[in-house]
Amino acid sequence: MKRFATCVATAALLSAPLAHAANNDINLTGVAQAAFKAFSEDMSSALSYKAVIPAEPLGITGFDIGLEVTSTKMSNADDWQSAVAGGDSIDTLYVPKLHAHKGLPFDIDVGVLYTSIPSTNIKLVGGELRYAFISGNVAIPAVAVRGTYTKLSGIDNLDFGTKGLELSVSKGFAILTPYAGVGRVWTTSDPSASLPLLTKVEVEQTKYYVGANINFGLMNLALEGDKTGDSSSYAFKLGLRF
Repeated sequence: MKRFATCVATAALLSAPLAHAANNDINLTGVAQAAFKAFSEDMSSALSYKAVIPAEPLGITGFDIGLEVTSTKMSNADDWQSAVAGGDSIDTLYVPKLHAHKGLPFDIDVGVLYTSIPSTNIKLVGGELRYAFISGNVAIPAVAVRGTYTKLSGIDNLDFGTKGLELSVSKGFAILTPYAGVGRVWTTSDPSASLPLLTKVEVEQTKYYVGANINFGLMNLALEGDKTGDSSSYAFKLGLRF
């Protein structure tokens, strides 16, 4: 419990700048179609599912629970000005998340995430189903396929969600497990009828990522770099893995 409290405190410190930021609620009224498309591409890069976990299965009794902060450099920061209340551009979007993964039989894992980004109206839930068709051992790496999903809420005039398919590989060396992956993300960004000047945008992006998981007994640290579309993200996750 003491270790988990340390994780919570660290994540709170990492996301502290968000709590004191200006109001960055998303309001798409008056946004042009070109800016909406660019905004949707950035949202796809920032809010598509990022597991921040190696490919190796957790096992039937295994859990991985953590608090994560991801920073995504916006490729179209100027286009956010028309979408954000107050007209602020957003160069980097910081997304704090709560992750939970559970191992199942047959080298299958499931995972869920939740975020509510401070000083914005962005809320997000997501999930994954992962199958390690090569579970890995001391001699060979683990290889897994992952299906992902996220759904946005909080923005009244936008229906936004992502789906993804990934292939990942990892190999453990004592307490260190490097991993990498490649995948595809499909995003639907559909404005409501209250925005008659905007039409639905569908985005398809390739993603690449590399990371490292470091396990200190129960306490676990994961670091990941991700490139989805034209935007880069960096994640830090601290939690428990057993």
